[in-house]
Amino acid sequence: MGITGYARNLQDGRVEIVAEGEKDSVDKLVQWCHKGPPAAIVESVDIINELYKGEFDLFDVKRSR
Repeated sequence: MGITGYARNLQDGRVEIVAEGEKDSVDKLVQWCHKGPPAAIVESVDIINELYKGEFDLFDVKRSR
């Protein structure tokens, strides 16, 4: 998708995604988040828009421990 950033599971069951990229690509990711992967039950999606910072070189899925 041309997105950089990360996704991680939070202890309370939510998923945090921080993403940077072209507006169209980020919009597609947000659309996907509303349904999630096949086994997911998505109750809500909260979005916080921030200015582009160029913090990330890739997209990483951080694994729970």
